Formats: sequence, structure tokens, C-alpha cells
Amino acid sequence: MTTAAILTISDTRSLASDKSGQYISQALAEQEVKMAKRLVVKDDVVEIQSAFLQLEQLKIDLLITNGGTGIAKRDVTFPALEPLLSVPIPGFGEAFRSLSYSEIGSHALASRAMAGFNTREQLCFVLPGSTNACKTALNQLILPEFSHLLFERRK
Repeated sequence: MTTAAILTISDTRSLASDKSGQYISQALAEQEVKMAKRLVVKDDVVEIQSAFLQLEQLKIDLLITNGGTGIAKRDVTFPALEPLLSVPIPGFGEAFRSLSYSEIGSHALASRAMAGFNTREQLCFVLPGSTNACKTALNQLILPEFSHLLFERRK
């Protein structure tokens, strides 16, 4: 059985108000993915890295973050997490932006997403905080492909 953790990065959300994290959790549960833990942290590099490293200590296969991926000065998820992904999967971000462009037009240029494996061989997805963006990523990319990516990496 696949096990996952979710990290939400937001200055305004709590576990109770985190609709994107709730959606991710529900979508994974429908695929029989067990949820190990959900956390919410502020848009702060140290808090993000600390929570990410805490979650990767769990026995999980997937680690999905949402939030803080925009281009505003306060959006620090990318600089916080990019160094923690030792094996990047650049096609994920490219495919996500392509799908986003179909949905939101040129605003997709400012939409950042990435995926890769961390040093513990856990598959990590870094998503925007928008629930619609999370739905796009989950339904069109992550859910159809995560098992295959895990299988390929473990060969």
C-alpha cells in the first residue's frame, strides 16, 4: 500500500481551512493511498524545510506540498524545496504548465510546480495552493502516473 504526507504552505490557512490539502487527501484516499500526516506551515524557508524534512522521516512513498509556488516575494517554496529534491522530474512542471495554460491562459506563466525524488527515494510533488491547480495536477498527472514513477525508481 502506498503511503503519503501532505504539507501545505500558507500564511492564511489552517488544517481546517486548507481546501487544497483536504482535496489532495481525499483524492489519494480514493486511490487507496494511506495518509500518514498533514501539516500546515507559514511561507518561511526554515519552516518549510523543517516540516518537509520532518515528513520525509516518516515511512511514506509520496510527499505532496501545496502553496507558496507563485512569483511573489513571499512565495519561497521553490527556493526552500528545490535543493531537497535530488532527482528532479522536469517533465512534471512542463506538463502542469501546459495543462494550466489550457485552463487559465497566459496566467500559467507565473504558475510553478515541480516534482522529483528526495534522498530517501520518496516521490515529491510541489504544487500551487489553488484548489483548481491541485485538482488539475492530481487528476491529470499525479494519480495516473505516481505508481509508475515509484516502480521505475525502485527498479
